[in-house]
Amino acid sequence: MTLTYPQIKECIEDLGSSFYLFNVNRLRDNYQKINESFKSRYQKFIIGYSYKTNYLPHLCKEMLLLGAYAEVVSRLEYDLAIKIGVPPKKIIFNGPLKTEEDIETAINNESILNIDSLYEIDYVVDFCLKNQFKQVNVGLRLNFDISNDGVSTIQEGFERSRFGICVSNGDLEYAVNKFKELENANIVGLHGHFSTSDRKVETYKNITKRLCEIAKQYIGDTLEYIDIGGGIYGELPSSFKLNTPTFDDYAEAVCGIMNDEYGKKEITPYLILEPGNSIVANTFDFIAKVIEIKRIQDQYFVLIDGSVHNVKPTMHKRNLPMRIIRQESKVNPHVTYNIVGYTCMEKDYLAYDIDGELPMKGDYIVFENVGAYTIVFNPPFIKERPGIVAYDDDDFFVVRKKESFKEFFNEDLYVFK
Repeated sequence: MTLTYPQIKECIEDLGSSFYLFNVNRLRDNYQKINESFKSRYQKFIIGYSYKTNYLPHLCKEMLLLGAYAEVVSRLEYDLAIKIGVPPKKIIFNGPLKTEEDIETAINNESILNIDSLYEIDYVVDFCLKNQFKQVNVGLRLNFDISNDGVSTIQEGFERSRFGICVSNGDLEYAVNKFKELENANIVGLHGHFSTSDRKVETYKNITKRLCEIAKQYIGDTLEYIDIGGGIYGELPSSFKLNTPTFDDYAEAVCGIMNDEYGKKEITPYLILEPGNSIVANTFDFIAKVIEIKRIQDQYFVLIDGSVHNVKPTMHKRNLPMRIIRQESKVNPHVTYNIVGYTCMEKDYLAYDIDGELPMKGDYIVFENVGAYTIVFNPPFIKERPGIVAYDDDDFFVVRKKESFKEFFNEDLYVFK
């Protein structure tokens, strides 16, 4: 949606001169598009929304209402899912660091538990031996080679992923044998999430195929799900000029494998996808007031009430789609300018080398496509965190208040003596 200057002025009465705008309608649209693409090709399909990407409670609650499972990677996220009413059986508990208490909680609640490391198996074994009349079902997150012609596709160019149980060195056999020794435990799922730099359809096709092969070799009839993780592309702004796969492209490749492997069987496993970025990236804007226009030698700097942390916490140099909401409709100088933030870091640039009509003091800059990781990866640094306004049809309402000094320096945490 396109906000007007009066609408922004109304929002800032409660939230100050910067805030996020959350488009709930677009969130629903993204969910439905992914769900339809996959479910129309493979009926037993589950979306497990990745909480770590954006765990705004109102957003997570909306995902629950849409039918998504909660994919969590910490006890913090697990407890949030419980608090907003997610049935424990619809929580997928992933992540590389789980305590013994976390494991026991997930098992007792019959959540979907994916084991990431061998030490977690020890916790499961101990639980099974102490609770021999309780059936325990777990999944294994696996680590196998997904390189293309020997070239790594892992993010940042790492040769190997650091997550999961290694298939090639005997750890998978060890894990399978440990569970075979237990009368009350089964491996019921395989998980294969890999953070790749290219997010190619072929990569997801290969992951799915490899998981199915391993399932046939080691799991057999107890298999209940194949979980291919997340990381697929969503709908990107045209300004990014990237030719990326569509949801249908991913679904056609992945579901084709699933149908080839299980289409003729009476009992088929679920296919689980754990999207985050593709669900929420384009559902948030960040809106900040122009505080000052500075000219230093031959360069213009537009200072706003915001920081690079608010729009791109990884501090990449690609300019996000943005627009200016002007308080006056007059012609301003056409120059090249940078948009900079309130921190004391030289690298606090929200946008570089913008060629266009210069904003003026009191205008507002709207940064689009900022829904992924900004809310959760945004440090309380120098200034308190901004509030969040949700937009649902014609309704505006606050879903996170602007942080105050009292909340920033919580007296239940900090000692002031």
